[in-house]
Amino acid sequence: MCAAINKTPSDSTHGAPLPKVLSAAESNAAAASFARLTSKLDYLSASDLASVRSAYRFSDEAHLGQLRNSGEPYITHPIAVAAQCAEWKLDAQALMAALLHDSLEDCDVTKPDLIEHFGSPVAELVDGLTKLEKLQFNTREENQAESFRKMLLAMARDVRVILIKLADRTHNMRTLSDAPRAKWGRIAAETLEVYAPIAHRLGLNQTYRELQDLSFRYLRPWRYAILSKAVAKARGRRRDLIQKVQADLEAMFARHGMAARIAGREKTLYSIYHKMTEKNLSFAQVTDIYGFRVIVPGLIDCYTALGLLHQLYKPVPGKFKDHIAISKINGYQSLHTTLVGPSGINVEFQLRTEAMHLVAETGVAAHWLYKESPNEANANPDRLGSKWLQSLLDIGDETHDAAEFWEHVKVDLFPDAVYVFTPKSRIMAMPRGATVVDFAYAIHSNVGDHAVAAKVNNEQVPLRTELQNGDVIEIITAEGSYPNPAWLGFVRTARARSKIRQHLRTLAQDDSQNLGEKMLAQALRAEGIEHLPGEQGPTADVWDKLLRFSGNRTRSDLLVEIGLGRRIASIVAKRLAKLLSDVGQKPDPLLLTRERYTAGDSLAQGSVAIDGSENTSVRFAACCRPIPGDAIVGYLGRGEGLTIHDRDCQVAVKLKNKDSERFIAVEWSDEPVRAFETGIVVTVNNGKGVLAKVAAALAVAEVDITQVNMADESPQGAIDMKFIITVRDIHQLDNALRNLRHTPMVLKAQRSKNHP
Repeated sequence: MCAAINKTPSDSTHGAPLPKVLSAAESNAAAASFARLTSKLDYLSASDLASVRSAYRFSDEAHLGQLRNSGEPYITHPIAVAAQCAEWKLDAQALMAALLHDSLEDCDVTKPDLIEHFGSPVAELVDGLTKLEKLQFNTREENQAESFRKMLLAMARDVRVILIKLADRTHNMRTLSDAPRAKWGRIAAETLEVYAPIAHRLGLNQTYRELQDLSFRYLRPWRYAILSKAVAKARGRRRDLIQKVQADLEAMFARHGMAARIAGREKTLYSIYHKMTEKNLSFAQVTDIYGFRVIVPGLIDCYTALGLLHQLYKPVPGKFKDHIAISKINGYQSLHTTLVGPSGINVEFQLRTEAMHLVAETGVAAHWLYKESPNEANANPDRLGSKWLQSLLDIGDETHDAAEFWEHVKVDLFPDAVYVFTPKSRIMAMPRGATVVDFAYAIHSNVGDHAVAAKVNNEQVPLRTELQNGDVIEIITAEGSYPNPAWLGFVRTARARSKIRQHLRTLAQDDSQNLGEKMLAQALRAEGIEHLPGEQGPTADVWDKLLRFSGNRTRSDLLVEIGLGRRIASIVAKRLAKLLSDVGQKPDPLLLTRERYTAGDSLAQGSVAIDGSENTSVRFAACCRPIPGDAIVGYLGRGEGLTIHDRDCQVAVKLKNKDSERFIAVEWSDEPVRAFETGIVVTVNNGKGVLAKVAAALAVAEVDITQVNMADESPQGAIDMKFIITVRDIHQLDNALRNLRHTPMVLKAQRSKNHP
């Protein structure tokens, strides 16, 4: 916001600010700037113009006495922002919000004030632009992340928010020289890293290029000055070349009776600097500083003009791009070709229609500019960044942490893209570096969630494979498959990252709730109550009282906390039993006797059956790696869920000595649903093929090997080979060890325990 670079000096008496009286010159400057604004509003109706004038008067009064760093009246800034919005032909509401955009932040005006004077839509636009300075944050970064989150979500709901914001930032950058030099670096870096990419993502290329150049000017003033002089000299040297090319083009199009508007295009200083640093080039090696845009009447004319150009000058092989047939993500369309011009100098040409040119320069703002010509094919605003805006809403719904939201969004602010195809030949644009998993989530979140394999160009590939231009991708799904946390290490798009995290969070929540319900039911049995009370009917009030006791909002929240170990099930069960007793549900004496006297004291909470289906809510300790058939105990870590240890595990024994109340009784289910990892150590006489023989013996026992570790010892003599294997139960493990002991070259085979 403008407060970042503007100041509000005021005289004061006993701490109370006094309004500064503007000089006649300052008043005239403000009036003159508003007159320039009204000259651009001829597209508005009389009533809309009156509304804009009313907003100007309100803003002028609110900012009375405030000056910019340049000494001009502060109101000149909102007027300049509104003038830029008028260039995009935004509606009256957007222009009013532009004039009022700093009033909430700097002038003690409230949102209800704006609603009362200008209506809710204008107030919502202004609110979306307002920084959250009145809230308290731990760090400046957190403040910034929350501000961007609010602004971007408001933008996704109404794109006018970001258009006003970009107009605001553009004017601030144009006047940054008036701000203290200490602020230049921070504001320019923020503009280059955040606002310029957003402008590009929305197709506002003119604004994008200007923000880049202005940021470069204040971030690298010395390099900017040197490069500026070099470009000016080159411009002088190549004036004759440019004039000759333009004359050749005009003559050629005239001969063929084609109406064409020819405009010179000069590469921006930042683009030149970026290319020099990225490709390690000198200024003399950058050959595409100058180029031409050829604007023609219709779509077919673009290709006709391309053929004429290729007859006039020879094309450079590999330097043709058709962004009309395959437009860029932000809606940009043009034909690009590089030709060998006079004196052997390469010249780039861009060919497009007037409609394409307008979209290329103003992107999503073309929606308003096109109101007068609705028949233009390119006027469809749904093509201009709407998918990205919708993805912002999706990510905002799934991500409530501001820093995480901003991390997701930054991932997507990249201009480069690759174009790939579905098996049905539907083309999709993906960020460069995107993987098969990113593609799956771009198709649909269900496809991503259940992806198990993929084919690229009809060949099976890993899910982490990066996509290349022209790839045809087929995703293979399975109903019982779910996202793998390891995917977060390679996915590229914000949508995929947020969907994976959301699914993992939901899965962990569901698992913890199921475990908590199981633990509370078992603990309640120890109190003589057979089943948990229902949420409806006569026991509904019991849950309300229990939730007030525990401080949880819902039954689900309470069960999750029990499952995560934040609450002890036996304590909650005792309270629940007391509440049930108050409403007449007494403990069953027979059940109470059986629970208390047929089991030891350690089973006071009841035992929880473990079958391996608990997913994230139950972990199996890596120190002892228990498997079905082992005697086990459960440790309820604070906020970590339930960890299963072998009863004799050294780590478990130490934990029990200092934290015994967090141990609960657990037992294996009669029919575990999956295999479990455990460790073995095989001592062998080292020799040729010994690893293959050990692996074969394990395969005969139908054991899977997940990890092998061989000590870095002398190749001679006996060595230990450590394996992590998966087995159904202790009987399969005994069978595998027996096979190993009968294998030649194996001296000893035993299970490995208590090696944290």
